[in-house]
Amino acid sequence: MVVGDVTTGTEVLVIGGGPGGYVAAIRAGQLGLDVTLVEKDAYGGACLNHGCIPSKALISAADVAHEANTAEHMGIYADPAVDLQGMVEWKDGVVDQLTGGVEKLCKAAGVTLVAGRAEFAGEDTARVVRDGEGQGAETIAFEHAIVATGSRPVEVPGFEFDGEHVLSSRDALALDSVPDSLVVVGAGYIGMELSTVFRKLGCDVTVVEMLDDVLPGYEDDVARVVRSRAEDLGVEFHFGEAAKDWTETDEGITVRTESEDGVVSAFDAERCLVAVGRQPVTDTLNLDAVGLEPDVDGFLATDDRARTAVEHVFAVGDVAGEPMLAHAASTEGEVAAEVIAGEPAALDHQAVPAAVFTDPEIATVGLTEDEASEAGFDPVVGTFPLRANGRALTLGEDEGFVRVVAAADGEFLLGAQVVAPEASELVAELGLAIEMGARLEDVAATVHTHPTLTEATREACANALGSAIHTLNR
Repeated sequence: MVVGDVTTGTEVLVIGGGPGGYVAAIRAGQLGLDVTLVEKDAYGGACLNHGCIPSKALISAADVAHEANTAEHMGIYADPAVDLQGMVEWKDGVVDQLTGGVEKLCKAAGVTLVAGRAEFAGEDTARVVRDGEGQGAETIAFEHAIVATGSRPVEVPGFEFDGEHVLSSRDALALDSVPDSLVVVGAGYIGMELSTVFRKLGCDVTVVEMLDDVLPGYEDDVARVVRSRAEDLGVEFHFGEAAKDWTETDEGITVRTESEDGVVSAFDAERCLVAVGRQPVTDTLNLDAVGLEPDVDGFLATDDRARTAVEHVFAVGDVAGEPMLAHAASTEGEVAAEVIAGEPAALDHQAVPAAVFTDPEIATVGLTEDEASEAGFDPVVGTFPLRANGRALTLGEDEGFVRVVAAADGEFLLGAQVVAPEASELVAELGLAIEMGARLEDVAATVHTHPTLTEATREACANALGSAIHTLNR
C-alpha cells in the first residue's frame, strides 16, 4: 500500500537538524513562530553524530590511555589495555545522550519534526522525500525557509570512500579495532586530530600532505608546535606529495603519492584515511526551484542577517561558507530566526573563535599580527610561553604559548592565538575581551587564579604593555 502525498504549511521551514538548523528551529519556536524542522538522518547533524562530539570523545579517551602509559616522569607506571570497541560504545552513548536531548528541546519549543530529505519544489514550497516503498511524500508550504544542510567530507579522485580500505573521518570514528597502520591523506585539522588519536592508541601513522606543512591557514609558529609534538609521538610526515592512487594488498593497502616534480612514493598500511576537507551539501536541494544558485564551490552567499539572494530564504552553517564551525552555525541560526521574527539581529564574525583539538590544542580568535597590519592597524603583540607557567609545568605540558594582538592606538585587543592544553577553553576569555572592546590593561589588571593556565593570558597582555612579571618583556 502506498501512502498518498500530504500537504502541510508552516511559517518557518528549517532544512537540516545540525547545530545551525536545530538552534534556528528552537529559537524561532521560542519567538512564537510556527516551525517545521526536516532532518533526513539524525538530530544534531554531522557535528553531534559523526564529527565534533565523537572525535572529541575519542581524543579524550586516547589521552587517558596515552597519559597513563607515559607518566613515568611523574613516578606512575602503567600499561593500559585499549578496547576500541568499548571506547566507541562509550562514545556512542555520549552522542545518543546529546542527540536525544536535541529532539526533546525541539519538541519543548513547539517545533514540528519531520523525518526525510527536503528539496525545494517552488518559491514557497518544499517536498519531503522518504526512503522505502509506500512511504509517500509530503509537500510543505512555507513563508520562510532556513537552509542548514551542512557539509560532507571531500573525496579525492580515485580514493572514494568504501569504509574498508579508504575511510572518511566518519568511518574512522566508528572502527571497532585499532589498525596496525594507517596512511592519512591530509594534514588539516581533521587529519591532525585523528592522526594523533590513532598514534596514541598504538597505530603506526603516516601523513601525506600536498602542501609544505601541517594545518594550512595557521601561522608557522603555531603549526610548528603541533607538528613537533606529533613527530615526538611517532607520526611520520611526508610533505609536498599528493595522493595519486591505491591498490589492495594482502596486508591492506598501498597508497601511492606524487610530488610536484613527478617523484612517486609508495606507503603500505592496513587502511587509508582521507581527510582533505569538507564541502557544502547544496546539491540535494533543487535550488533552481526557489531561484537560488550556489557559487562554484557549492556555497550560498548570505548577508549579515543570514539571508540569501532570495529574501525569504536564509542559509546558516557550512552551506553559507566560512567559518565552517558548529558554534558559528548556531549563532547564524539564532540570527536567522530572530530576523524572521522581526528582531534587530545581525551577524558579527570578528570574535568567532576556532579550535583544533590536537596535542597541544590550538585556539584562535580575531586577527593575527599580519592581518591587523593589513587591516590598517599598528599592532602591538604580547606573548607568554607556557614553560614559564606553573600550572603547565605541573601538567607536564609546557610546549606552547599565549599571544595577544592589540592596536597600539588605544591598546584595544584585536586577536589572540593560543597553543596550549585546554586552549579551546582559554580562548573564551580573549573572545569576550575582543567582543567587549577591552584593552590590554583591562585583562592585565584582572586578577587571575593561581596556579592556572589562564595566568598566561594575563601575562601575555602585560607583556604587550611591557609589564609582565614572569617573562622578559618586549
